[in-house]
Amino acid sequence: MTTRSAPDRLLSVLAAFDHAHPSLTLTDISRRAGLTLTTAHRLVAALTEWGALERDGSGAYHVGLRLWEVAALAPRGLALRQAALPYLEDLYEATHENVQLAVRDGRDVVYTEWLSGHSAVGVRIRVGARWPLHVTGVGLALLAYGGTEFQEAYCAAPLCSYTDHTITDPARLRRVLADVRRCGVAVSSRQVTEDALSVAAPVRGPGGAVVAAVSVVVPHVDAQVPVLVPAVRLAARGISRALGWQPD
Repeated sequence: MTTRSAPDRLLSVLAAFDHAHPSLTLTDISRRAGLTLTTAHRLVAALTEWGALERDGSGAYHVGLRLWEVAALAPRGLALRQAALPYLEDLYEATHENVQLAVRDGRDVVYTEWLSGHSAVGVRIRVGARWPLHVTGVGLALLAYGGTEFQEAYCAAPLCSYTDHTITDPARLRRVLADVRRCGVAVSSRQVTEDALSVAAPVRGPGGAVVAAVSVVVPHVDAQVPVLVPAVRLAARGISRALGWQPD
């Protein structure tokens, strides 16, 4: 059996927490991290002392604010959100629908901001949520500009499905990605839920590389895609300029 390194064991404790498990007992952490109770106790104590974990009155542990302080330093996290927020708010005011900002992390899209109105279509999204790239508008926008080698590796792997409309055919996905690069926008219709459609556009950094994507999510019924496209493009262009991108 391969011996796990100390950093690996420490990180496995943090990885035990997710959106479905925001609060864990020491026993839970031990089980989910694959550690003995003694090892989990020692690592949890060290992380709690540093502030990465916090313990509530019931004895359960939660992610601590110290991790938020560190995460806020990530260029693709809080800094990106602060630059993008004025344009996200403008897009929300123009549509009064769900507005999202996301970045790519490996084969997933990770949502860094989300604005929603009371009457907007329900979505299975929250800040920090992950979804496979091929099933969302922002994911398709990011995948389309992820480079040929990465795209081919992505298409070669199994493509998970959530509805009958989810893209699961690699050849079709390649065609969709080519259309995204040609049009500069991605449209994802009913891929995650049967009632939602998203329009997304890529956000570029100072050197012109795509670093994020912005989208608006609306009810599929009567979705006015031609009306949404210019608004989403304008928001993406504004965020890109705020990040230092200078178009030719």
